[in-house]
Amino acid sequence: MTKSRIISASLIFTLVVLWGVSFAIYKVALADSPPILFAGIRTLFGGLIVLCIALFRNKKAYLRKYFPTYFISAVFNVFFFFGLQTVGLSYLPAGLFSVLIYLEPVLVGIVAWLWLGEPMSLQKVIGLVLGFLGVAAISAHSLTQHLSAIGIIIGIATAAFWTIGTVYSKKAQERVDMMWLLAIQFLIGGVLITALGSMSESWSAIHVTTTFVLATLFGGFFGITLSWMIWFHLVHAGEATRIAAMTFFVPLISVLTSVIFLHESLNIWLLVGLVLIVLGIYLTNRQQKQGRLPQNSLPITPPIR
Repeated sequence: MTKSRIISASLIFTLVVLWGVSFAIYKVALADSPPILFAGIRTLFGGLIVLCIALFRNKKAYLRKYFPTYFISAVFNVFFFFGLQTVGLSYLPAGLFSVLIYLEPVLVGIVAWLWLGEPMSLQKVIGLVLGFLGVAAISAHSLTQHLSAIGIIIGIATAAFWTIGTVYSKKAQERVDMMWLLAIQFLIGGVLITALGSMSESWSAIHVTTTFVLATLFGGFFGITLSWMIWFHLVHAGEATRIAAMTFFVPLISVLTSVIFLHESLNIWLLVGLVLIVLGIYLTNRQQKQGRLPQNSLPITPPIR
């Protein structure tokens, strides 16, 4: 294996781990902060860091011309995704919630087929069916165990909004610089979430503990900035296909870390649902013919955390 391949493999591993452990970290932080304000703070923090990087690149944002594009992306990829993701974690165990959210790579197959005209193969159809069966198995058992139905609905809704945002971003890359899209969408989304949190929650309910500070720093720097920097590097190195293929490890890591560190329960229906969704993600992302995607092509699951 060449040095470049080793570096790429290491970066993909780092990226998947960052995605996977984030759910447990944010779940812990919610003990010290209302969910919407926490989501707003970490997205604003991450957006400011990415803004500095975008300014350093010395490319034009064309803010007035492309503001509708930035705003729509912010609404789906940040306001709805981050807002619902964080609220949903307050209703369900982190591992279970992450499995529901990762229905997104499966849903993207449908939306990309309808919206972008991407081919729908038999393999993808099987993957979609397995993904939906996985969610059905988890949801049915969770409701009989008196877990929050609202949390399950929020998890599925989060995946749906993330799906729309992902496909929209794939279209937007034809018009705007992706680094500026990232920076501006996090700033706009962060302001919107923080404004909503200020109206519906209390700032005095935030306890500035070491755990809260570390979780916020993780969310802004590692969960947003670093993961996106790695993602951009890998896409431009032609590794988009490999990133998509490794997506199925994320819910596995999330469930594992939640069971080990948060002592969340692991039952047979969660395992069955997890396996079905993982297979669904794998089949909908797997390239039937090996080859690299174009450098300007987004992988199926951008690292929005």
